[in-house]
Amino acid sequence: MKTKLSKTAADVAEPKSARYTIWDSELTGFALRVTPAGAKSWAVKYRVGEGGRTAAVRWYTIGTYPETPATDARKAAEIALARVRLGEDPSGERITKRAEMTVAQAIDFYAQEGCIVQRGIRQGEPMKPMTKDYTLARLRHHVVRLLGKRRITEIDEGDITTFVRDVSAGKTARDEWIVDPETGKRKRVIVRGGEGAARKVVRDLSAVYSFLKTHKRKTRVTHNPVEDASVRKTDNKRTRFLSIEEVKRLGEALNTLEAQGVNAKAVNIARLWALSGCRRNEIAGLKWSEVDFDRGLLVFDDTKTGRSVRPLGAAAIALLEALKPEEAEGYVFPAERGDGFYQGTKTVWQAAIKKAALPGVTPHVLRHTLGSAAASAGEALLMVGSLLGHANARSTAIYAHISHDPARLAADRVTGPLAEALGRPLPKQVMKTIPA
Repeated sequence: MKTKLSKTAADVAEPKSARYTIWDSELTGFALRVTPAGAKSWAVKYRVGEGGRTAAVRWYTIGTYPETPATDARKAAEIALARVRLGEDPSGERITKRAEMTVAQAIDFYAQEGCIVQRGIRQGEPMKPMTKDYTLARLRHHVVRLLGKRRITEIDEGDITTFVRDVSAGKTARDEWIVDPETGKRKRVIVRGGEGAARKVVRDLSAVYSFLKTHKRKTRVTHNPVEDASVRKTDNKRTRFLSIEEVKRLGEALNTLEAQGVNAKAVNIARLWALSGCRRNEIAGLKWSEVDFDRGLLVFDDTKTGRSVRPLGAAAIALLEALKPEEAEGYVFPAERGDGFYQGTKTVWQAAIKKAALPGVTPHVLRHTLGSAAASAGEALLMVGSLLGHANARSTAIYAHISHDPARLAADRVTGPLAEALGRPLPKQVMKTIPA
């Protein structure tokens, strides 16, 4: 059946017992297909390549009617047939595109075979389990939610810019109860958006694309759109740290909470965060075997940056000595029940910063505070790196040759004022040994 395909022709086409095709009388290959259920769709039929009876026949669906008007369908058919004459295969390309990974599938692939440290002395090694968990959680809560159904190769720089803007605006933030698919139990999921979350997750997404590019035969990814997007991928300067007055308020809040009977483990973990400059779980998960009382050091065999030796100030050592049991084994702050370390600091920390009028301050701000105090005290950047356990490919070898005695003195100089503000002053004998 042939006629000039138009709105009228499509409207009067009635369903039959079997699907049938109405061909356009003017544009060869352009057709309207009608199913027994009455569904109507515009399509183009053509032969692949140079044509000929031996070439494969393809159907390329343009759209359904009336959703796609007849005039639009005709224009699309003309374009598709022009592409065929140029040797292209519109239907085959669509099939290939459908076979490409979605963003969600790409992140699943990254979870299985990627999750590699991108820089630093552990570059190329697998992420630590906790780092991997946090990274994948960010990708799934933000990227999959906003871009998950898109094809991974379709994402461009504009999509990345829009994505970062949406996460910064809080579009992915949520607080809800869900059923854990692994355990079948209900659990609370809290996702916070904002600029900080956006900067972190866009770095994660850049790492995903870098990984996919190394597997381009499977993923067809040849370009990392994050690299060219107009977004901030770093925090630039870390400006948030506490003043001595703020540290004093925090110390008073911790003392008050301790006097009120809150768990002393949480209070002492917070104090050590401030006095050591260590990362959150380096203190919460600290083991007695990692504390070298004789040399005043923390010796971590396996941290975010590899093996790390941290000099401790006398106030931190004194606090640990006060906590040390006769048989010091396992965790310094063991869990209340079962194995593992104590993980109940969140509630106490929130109560402390509320009482101290320090809204939004996180434990990591205490790490920034020690770094800022060290720089303000005139300590060399190399010594600051030693105190904080920073490491990179160029400085690791130098860190290994730092004398621990000067590093300990630096720790005392830096943490002395912080300890005083926290209400944990240095022992008097130590004060006499610290040069002005």
